Amino acid sequence: MQNTFDIFIIGGGINGVGIAADAAGRGLSVGLCEQADLASATSSASSKLIHGGLRYLELYEFGLVRKALKEREILLHNAAHLISPLEFVLPYEPHLRPRWLIRLGLFIYDHLITKRSLPSSKQIDLSRDPRGQALLAQFKQGFSYFDCHTNDARLVILNALSAKEHGATIMSRMRCVSAAREKGLWIIELQNVLTQEKKHYTAKVLVNACGPWLAQVAMQTIKAHHSFRIKLIKGSHILLPKLYAGDYAYILQNADKRVVFVMPFEQDYTLIGTTDVPYAGGLNDVKCSDEEMRYLCDTVNQYFKQSISPKDIIHSYAGVRCLQADREVKASEMTRDYKFELTEDDTLLTVVSGKLTTYRRLAEEAVNSLSRAFPNLKPAWTEQNVLPGGEFAGHDFKKFYLGFMERYSWLPARLAYRYAQSYGTRAEVFLAEAKSLEDLGLHFGFGLYESEVKYLLQNEWARTVDDILWRRTKLGLVFDEKGILALTNWLS
Repeated sequence: MQNTFDIFIIGGGINGVGIAADAAGRGLSVGLCEQADLASATSSASSKLIHGGLRYLELYEFGLVRKALKEREILLHNAAHLISPLEFVLPYEPHLRPRWLIRLGLFIYDHLITKRSLPSSKQIDLSRDPRGQALLAQFKQGFSYFDCHTNDARLVILNALSAKEHGATIMSRMRCVSAAREKGLWIIELQNVLTQEKKHYTAKVLVNACGPWLAQVAMQTIKAHHSFRIKLIKGSHILLPKLYAGDYAYILQNADKRVVFVMPFEQDYTLIGTTDVPYAGGLNDVKCSDEEMRYLCDTVNQYFKQSISPKDIIHSYAGVRCLQADREVKASEMTRDYKFELTEDDTLLTVVSGKLTTYRRLAEEAVNSLSRAFPNLKPAWTEQNVLPGGEFAGHDFKKFYLGFMERYSWLPARLAYRYAQSYGTRAEVFLAEAKSLEDLGLHFGFGLYESEVKYLLQNEWARTVDDILWRRTKLGLVFDEKGILALTNWLS
């Protein structure tokens, strides 16, 4: 492993790995460290959406929405196995937003970009349409529009794989202890959080992409001053058994001007979120509060026939976003657009904020900003680049899946779909020699076989039970104690 890099990135969330992939593909030598597992914090605690952000139109953030809509189209093309269209139903509430305003907002949303592959918005009669059956009888009119959903943690992994395959060195569970300038280079000290072993690296440029840890790393690790103001905002989600039968989502308006998404999740569940709460607590154990659980349940109960309460929640999660705080506004009105701060000598780049949807554009612009430091930088490339696993004809997942089912007809349908959607063509790495379920090795339960686990350990930086059950897969939702014990023993 090399010890000298052109660019070294601190932070293994979506922004960090996105920058690593972009820079590596443009001819730079790249190192990246992450103190925990890749995508172990904010980047696995999102609403799982690739979307323009319809509600940001009310905040006049047309530039952000246009940028996000363009990126939605690019990502839908480049990761067709992992990113899927999803219809959203907006029940009409006349006392919250007038009909003309909603129609205008949806018209703008449809036409902010010229090339789009998703259907246009439309008005629907909820009193007759199946999409209104789960709602209270008072909701007779509504609107429908399309965005996309994804597996956020796996999107991080795909970008880390892309970075690695273009020569980047990705180091998880390596904490940056210090970084200091010496003789024109950054001297970077890392410590393995498992073994406590320390290693040293050098780099021409350092990137702080630490999300909510940004200020802490800047002040304590790099000891670099920054001019921007930031604010930490917590967003929480709850998961319940499936509330309705359709494969569409709902966007619910609240009296506080926030919106709450209600979405199908992993076939058997309904995902509800998110909140926007200023946060000042510890960053290593962020949880959904009782108050947030009640808020989300109360919002759903204003719309759905089936009443829910916190006791119905089977799982919850929360993440902290680092947002720009250039002006005093409510948490829900703070911009989600990103910002860079590059030192005058082009040696330290700090990345603030961003959305899951716009990570690719953020990464491209971040590397573009380093053109003075690297005058021989190759052109931007990721817009046309298919992410690992998406290398199938026509970017047509349905067609790929039918062929996948035919090739591996011995796989149960549900398992085949999970493999195809999670790994795309990369599933063939651990399926290539198999002719039956028995060929996949030890079965830990619930469709997790030894061959997949080995693939995750060897190729996707997985190390622990949580890495496998919660971030590489979502099988933590169904695994029992017996299965967890068997997996734990096997790993050890």
